[in-house]
Amino acid sequence: MKLKKFKFKKVKSTNNTAIRIIKESNYNLGMVIAETQTNGRGQYGRKWISSKGNLFVSFFNELNKKNLSINTITKINCLLVKKLLSTLTRKKIIFKKPNDLLIDRKKICGILQEVIYLNKKKFLITGIGINIIKNPYIKNYPSTNLQEVTKKSISKINVENKLKQLFEKSLSKLYKN
Repeated sequence: MKLKKFKFKKVKSTNNTAIRIIKESNYNLGMVIAETQTNGRGQYGRKWISSKGNLFVSFFNELNKKNLSINTITKINCLLVKKLLSTLTRKKIIFKKPNDLLIDRKKICGILQEVIYLNKKKFLITGIGINIIKNPYIKNYPSTNLQEVTKKSISKINVENKLKQLFEKSLSKLYKN
């Protein structure tokens, strides 16, 4: 199952952009990528600090025919991102509920999932932020980035492409069953 890629230089939020694309087009499946986000969102209405050079992506897909709980989908999506990160580092990657991935007890990735309903259809938007070259300072919540962890230069486009492939494969399995 191939995802239509929507690429932007700058957006307020990749999740908001995905919602707009769903509402304004006939696309039921896609991937939104932005070089920068000016108003990225995290869990519980928190702001996601979006440093240029990091990965900001949102996947969207129709959920109508699937009876998976959001908790199950969250676990699947966290495992997909963990699988991607484990190809880049041998360090242990921990899942911290509800939606963070940590390396060395420091946040490296956040996932924000939202469900919207439009014309009797149910859509899932999965926003993913991965700290590739920079990590924000968050009081009482240490963070890190891939280049710091691996001590190597990490290609954002390679991370983006690998993540797209993992999601395409996962969605193909989901819709086949």
